[in-house]
Parts: sequence; C-alpha cells; structure tokens
Amino acid sequence: MLSWLFSDPLKAGTPAPDFSLPDDSGRVVTLSALRGKRVVLVFYPADDTPGCTKQLCQFRDDWSQARAAGVEVFGVNPGSARSHGKFREKFKFPFPLLVDESQKVAELYHANGLIVKRTVYVIGKDGVIQFSRRGMPAPSEVLA
Repeated sequence: MLSWLFSDPLKAGTPAPDFSLPDDSGRVVTLSALRGKRVVLVFYPADDTPGCTKQLCQFRDDWSQARAAGVEVFGVNPGSARSHGKFREKFKFPFPLLVDESQKVAELYHANGLIVKRTVYVIGKDGVIQFSRRGMPAPSEVLA
C-alpha cells in the first residue's frame, strides 16, 4: 500500500516503459516514437517552485550540451498544460513539459507519490534506461 513511498527508481539496463502524454502545447509525445534518440525524462514535483525551477533552468542553461549530445529532454509532472505553458514561457525552457495528470507515467517510472519524486532518467536509443537518479543531478552528469 505504501510501496510508492519507499520505491527506488528503475535501474539502468531496464527497458523503459512506453507511454504517450500530451505536452504543454497539446502535442502527444510517445516514447516508442522517439526510438533511435536518447531521451531525458525529468520528473519534478510542481511548476514554478524554487527547486523545480532551478533544476529545469540547469537543463535550459546547458541546452547546447544536450543538443550536442542529440538528446531530447522532457519535464514531466501532474500539472495542467496551462500551468506548464506559463512555466515554460516564463523561464524560456527550450524543451516540452509533459502533462501526467493521473501520475500513471510517474508510477511506471517509480516517481509517483503524494508529490512526484524528483527523478531523472536517460533512455538510450534502444529504449533501455542508461541512467536513473533521484534528486537534482547536474545536466553534465546526466548527459555524460
């Protein structure tokens, strides 16, 4: 019953669960459609809060590094498309924010809870998790 409270992130080497979610502009993003690209998923608790803003701004500020690595970055949380859109516009994020209102995708990735657990994943071109960590690892560490 409280397994979400004590869950660890999915481990490197695990196939990444497929999902489809709308982004802040209403476009549907499907993980399996991104096969052949490296994907970073940043699960974060809430839009426009100090820790979440800092974390996503680090990815924005290191955007050239993400582009050079050929990585697609997505923020994920239960906020609405409207909330995500305002947050993205305010901080000029060059990557989409995905709407996971029911935390179904967060659950698949062991990031669900009363609030979303701050968790970062890198999914390889083959759809297998290469990196997973709770907290706010630096983009340079994530993209290494």
